[in-house]
Amino acid sequence: MNPFAVEKAAAALLRLNLETQSHHATADQAWLSLQGRELTKWQYLRRLVAVYGFEAPLESALAYTPHLPLLVDLRRRQRAGYIAQDLLALGLSASEIAELPQCVPMAPFSSALEALGWLYVSERETLLHDRIRTRVLEAMPDLRHATAYLSAYDGVVGARWQELGAVIDRVVRSSRMLDEVIVAAHAAFRTWERWSRDDRASHARFA
Repeated sequence: MNPFAVEKAAAALLRLNLETQSHHATADQAWLSLQGRELTKWQYLRRLVAVYGFEAPLESALAYTPHLPLLVDLRRRQRAGYIAQDLLALGLSASEIAELPQCVPMAPFSSALEALGWLYVSERETLLHDRIRTRVLEAMPDLRHATAYLSAYDGVVGARWQELGAVIDRVVRSSRMLDEVIVAAHAAFRTWERWSRDDRASHARFA
């Protein structure tokens, strides 16, 4: 990616970051709560269950959104399968994973702009993954085989983030279009916040 493209990508993401910053602390806390001194396997498992319930239906909605797969290589950004892999490593069976609760059904988005707002929210959390993986392995070294999700972007998280910014910059050609992405990002954050508070998200069976 040339320097000009990187600069413009950073500008697009900066605008999104500024416009949605009121959600960031709450969204980040879902992962940062794992940095407590008494981190347990069950806390980690519950967090993965909650994230799976959001990421799995979101990936399906993104995949079926008109024109979005032409703009973004979604296959490289699909991570729900890694969560399932980690849950298996943590002792869940395939049938238990299939029965895990999921966030409200997400239909394909009405436009690529709306989808990009939701993708921004999903991708933003990957910026924390290396930090959280380090903490998980410090507390529980034997869980190294159960961190595929947190390791999915190992070594490429910065590149993925800039690529997303470049896509948004290329697609957005007016303030109105950028506003559509921002409105969608707000909706995604609110949905994630509600889901994180939902008892089903952490699956009471594992409490």
